[in-house]
Amino acid sequence: MAVLPVDVNASGWDNTLEGEDLRLGLRQVDGFPEAAAARIVAAREAGPFRDVRELKERAGLSPALIERLASADCFNSLSLTRRQALWDARSLVAAPDLPLFAAMTARDEGAERNATRLPAMPLSEEVVADYQTQRLSLKAHPLAFLRASLADRGFIRASELRTRKYRSAVQVAGVVLIRQRPGSAKGVCFITLEDETGVVNLVIWPDLMAKQRKVIMGARLMEVRGRVEYDDEVIHVIATHLTDATPALHALSDDLLPETLDRADEVRRPLQGRQPAYHRAGHPRDARVIPKSRDFH
Repeated sequence: MAVLPVDVNASGWDNTLEGEDLRLGLRQVDGFPEAAAARIVAAREAGPFRDVRELKERAGLSPALIERLASADCFNSLSLTRRQALWDARSLVAAPDLPLFAAMTARDEGAERNATRLPAMPLSEEVVADYQTQRLSLKAHPLAFLRASLADRGFIRASELRTRKYRSAVQVAGVVLIRQRPGSAKGVCFITLEDETGVVNLVIWPDLMAKQRKVIMGARLMEVRGRVEYDDEVIHVIATHLTDATPALHALSDDLLPETLDRADEVRRPLQGRQPAYHRAGHPRDARVIPKSRDFH
């Protein structure tokens, strides 16, 4: 079964089957309302949308909602890349036409006379944008772009764990999916990491939890040293040291890189010098590179 992306000309609200394939629904788009999805589906009965302006007019969507769809890369059937769709969406005029001009067919004020064609985003930025807007990506996994650097430092993929000797030392890295610290586990913490090949189940004993609580509870991307243990079904990595590698995710998107200012531009953020460092940087778990982990205590 293939998984097909969200698309304004194919998706309903829920995920649906298209033959033997799964089509993702508009509910995947972060912050997109179900009522707006219903208007899209109803308007689509008259035929597919040909451009973002037609979507706005036929479905009665605001430019802000169309921009949200463009950010989530939902215009593939219109042969629009994410960047091009965003450009077209931002060219729409939010205010309705005055009654005197309602019948006019001329372009709205502010629209482009000649279409501008923008280059596509690099794949790494596309993946980051997918995670930000849909909490998943069908294009690639963030770890795929960091793999070369990780491999050079001796980190292995999740799929390689079973090839290692029982209780041998390993280094793994992944995006944090779930943290669990059940009351019946006597202080043991369980974390599920994900890389481009699968998941890694971490076991963290209470003494390590006490030493590295900040990393364990805050990191979005973890690098882990430990030893591998497995039986017929389940593979675990018993962690011995963890590193918060969240900053590596920021390099995947130009939008997330820190802005460089000249000295004269400091007026644009005059209070920064008076704010505590933790307030300026923010907690790594709040970084909008990828969705928040699911934490259970």
